[in-house]
Amino acid sequence: MDKVFTKPITKQFEFDEDVAVVFDDMLERSIPFYKEVVDLTCKTICHHVKEGAQIVDLGCSTANTLLALHKQSDKSYHLLGIDNAEAMLNLARQKVHAYGASVEFVQADMTHVDLGSKDAIIANYMLQFIRPLQRADFVAKIYQALNPNGLFVFSEKIVFEDKELNKQMIDLYYDFKRQQGYSEFEIAQKREALENVLIPYTEEENKAMLKNAGFSTIETIFKWGNFATFIAKKKV
Repeated sequence: MDKVFTKPITKQFEFDEDVAVVFDDMLERSIPFYKEVVDLTCKTICHHVKEGAQIVDLGCSTANTLLALHKQSDKSYHLLGIDNAEAMLNLARQKVHAYGASVEFVQADMTHVDLGSKDAIIANYMLQFIRPLQRADFVAKIYQALNPNGLFVFSEKIVFEDKELNKQMIDLYYDFKRQQGYSEFEIAQKREALENVLIPYTEEENKAMLKNAGFSTIETIFKWGNFATFIAKKKV
């Protein structure tokens, strides 16, 4: 059970061992329709790619999405998970071993790693942690790494242009967290820990960034309040 923010924080948010051991619980209780988004991500990719496809999950954390791909498809994929947090990858390896899945993991800084050539790239709730000055260049790097007709599927927390609407969406999100059992203190603690660490864009800013990188098809395939899932396709 996630109890990370029941005590006063002493540092900004980090994906360390304290977070890793409760991360799956944190995801399901902090992200609306988390399981449904993972399911939609995997089904979208499985419908699109062929046998032997090269698929990478950037910021794979404990490998939930990669394991879902392994379970859902009768095709054989080359699955790669990249994360910069050793604690996350240690848990990911344990889970993959338990399920008998074939997944490669690399611990690396996402902005510097060589992505090679991929048929599908996943980045769920990861881009928002990349500094804005680096984010556009990183998305361009993702575009270059995709093979023709390749897919980039990613989810993000978003903000709204309209300040009143944005506040309403934030309030609705905090209501969601309260319904998951988080206290007012925990909500405030996490908000403070993530300040200047998680920097979201608007839906339009995310789409503009994808367009500038060269993607031809850009769609929002899921949205709940201030969370959205996007799909971007590289030209054939």
